[in-house]
Amino acid sequence: MYPKNFAVTLLLRTLFGFTVLASTNLNAQTQDKLGPTAFAPAVVKEPNGILTLSSAIDLALRSNPALSAATNELRAVEGAVIQAGLLPNPEVSTSVEDTQNKATRTTTIQLSQRIELGGKRTARIASAERGVDVAAADLAAKRLDIRATVIGAFFDVLVAQERIQQAEDLLGLAQRASQAASRRVIAGKISPVEETKARVAEASARVELNQAQRELVSARKLLAASWGSSTPHFERAEGRTDLLPQLRSSEEITRRLNASPALLRARHEVDRFSALADLERSRRIPDVTVSLGSKKVEELGRNQTIVGVSIPFPIFDRNQGNVLEAQRRADKARDELNVTEVRLSAEVTQNEERLKALLIEAQALQSEIMPGARSAYEAASKGFELGKFSFLEVLDAQRTFFQARSQYLRSLSDAHRTAADLERVLGSIELTPSTEPGRP
Repeated sequence: MYPKNFAVTLLLRTLFGFTVLASTNLNAQTQDKLGPTAFAPAVVKEPNGILTLSSAIDLALRSNPALSAATNELRAVEGAVIQAGLLPNPEVSTSVEDTQNKATRTTTIQLSQRIELGGKRTARIASAERGVDVAAADLAAKRLDIRATVIGAFFDVLVAQERIQQAEDLLGLAQRASQAASRRVIAGKISPVEETKARVAEASARVELNQAQRELVSARKLLAASWGSSTPHFERAEGRTDLLPQLRSSEEITRRLNASPALLRARHEVDRFSALADLERSRRIPDVTVSLGSKKVEELGRNQTIVGVSIPFPIFDRNQGNVLEAQRRADKARDELNVTEVRLSAEVTQNEERLKALLIEAQALQSEIMPGARSAYEAASKGFELGKFSFLEVLDAQRTFFQARSQYLRSLSDAHRTAADLERVLGSIELTPSTEPGRP
């Protein structure tokens, strides 16, 4: 009866049905992409026997809870990119005039769609994508932090194992010296006071061994905590503490520092805030809302087509405050980039100089100090058994030798930890080689 009204009504129903269907399909696709099963961290089985450095790093990178959190943050920001690219939803409205009298009633159905102008959608997508870049840089930096932590904890375990072996050697030597003193007291060659000193030295060696065992327990737990385990299951760590890290050339350090994740993150922050400033500037341009509808007038007995356009006038609110805030935050991000460059350069210089000093110290201890201290101790022990030296001289030589070994192990541990911190700043993903165990 009213073909024109029928066409408009059919058009409204078709647009509304298409909108609902598209929204349902998009929601289903988004749920499939961002479902909770996609965030499940990998379950890695810890070895029960020998643990190498590469295995420890692999365990931590696959099972560390902090790394899993950073990964989920990256996936969450990816959802912001999806949201930024969506178009505004259409609006359906209806109104009825004169509800009491059907003869004079007027019914209006209208479909409205807001059209974004000024490149708002493109600016939103660019801003969200820069957020993904920042989250990806955070994830890369977190991986390097975890790797440096694992390397430091792994070498702490190796050094703790070495210290136990050293304490056991010390206890064995103290027991032999105590037995030798006892024999000489029985033979009447030395005073019983010397035997008492030997017994005290043996007791001190037992205390030293107990402390070394406690340090190993603590170091093992800290290493296992890097992959989210409260109880370590590996029997022992396998590696060589005496393989000293290599120094990097100035050209390599400069090249890798420019590509480090921390510096890349600061640059991405500058890009992100610049994109946010562009987004706020695009919002100064008002959007246009177009509408299409049908109005049925019972009194006239016919339907009327309604077409409308709505444009807000930016007289008072031109988004000037948000634009100024975004511009100042972009300036702040540039300043923070400069701060980050200076800080990273200082950290690299500090770690590099510390590593050089530790390498010189370790090499001197290994090649000069320890061999001399060992030789002096062995000579004093043999001389005491032959009655040429007092036990006080034996204790002094023994103390010097084992202090040198302790200092050497500490230098090795600090050198490997410093090298790991340097690699963390530079952004290396290379693994430190792990070989057969060996002791100095």
